Amino acid sequence: MPINDEIFARMGELSPAEKKVARALLSNYPTAGLESAATLAKAAGTSTPTVLRLVTRLGIGSYPDFQRRLREEITHSVYSPVSRTEHARLAQDMTAPLQRAITEKVALVEALSTSVPPSEFDRAVRALAAKPRQVTVSGGYFTRYFAMLLAAQLDQAIPNVDFVSEPFGHDISKMLRLNANGIAIILDFRRYELASKQAADLAKAQGATVIVITDQGLSPAAESADIVLPVHVDGIPFDSVVGLIVLLEALVEGVLLERGDRGVQRMKQWEESVHIARAYSATMPLDNQEEEG
Repeated sequence: MPINDEIFARMGELSPAEKKVARALLSNYPTAGLESAATLAKAAGTSTPTVLRLVTRLGIGSYPDFQRRLREEITHSVYSPVSRTEHARLAQDMTAPLQRAITEKVALVEALSTSVPPSEFDRAVRALAAKPRQVTVSGGYFTRYFAMLLAAQLDQAIPNVDFVSEPFGHDISKMLRLNANGIAIILDFRRYELASKQAADLAKAQGATVIVITDQGLSPAAESADIVLPVHVDGIPFDSVVGLIVLLEALVEGVLLERGDRGVQRMKQWEESVHIARAYSATMPLDNQEEEG
């Protein structure tokens, strides 16, 4: 089994410090592992002994042995006939742009199964379903719109959810209310924003559980995170959000199912209390429109 797959499979067994090393490795794999143990520890915000403990947990005798295995994986990946064939075929496929785009986007969705550790996803679901006193959801320049969507949907499954547009502006009071019974969800993708890192640091300092949803490069906000959910976003000309959308929908669905009857009751209350004027299609039969009215 490749080292990255083994790390991914064992994520739920690792200590918080070891998880930081694992995330640093997975976010820049295999390059991060080819650096010295001290350099990897610094990148992960941990210590060299923590790096060595993770290597031992993987059943590898020493850090040089770990790097030797990495180099062997790289050689196989680069020179494997299957790898060469796949890369050549993708590079030469300049026809059928729509079908190519569909194929690439589907691949990004499927990549969720290898980028998001199930143990981390399950922890996020359980934390949100446990009825925290407060949940704040914030995002960056583009991701604020997805943060808003996540907050709006979570609000129908659990109470006390706030979308935070400006965590260090007019929404600062929402951030300052966070405590050990609160959760801060922060969306931050490459070209990472300082405000996201600061929001994660503040929430962590106040004792809240910090969930960071980011890309495979890992936002600096992940350094203060209790739970990190990384998504592949490769796309042209902008990073793709298809994997992010699927992850957010899966998260809301998971929370609703985890809450069971309480979640359904919350949705019923929301439906009965919120009145939205609906427009009807001109193709709907008149008698049906009158009945609906």
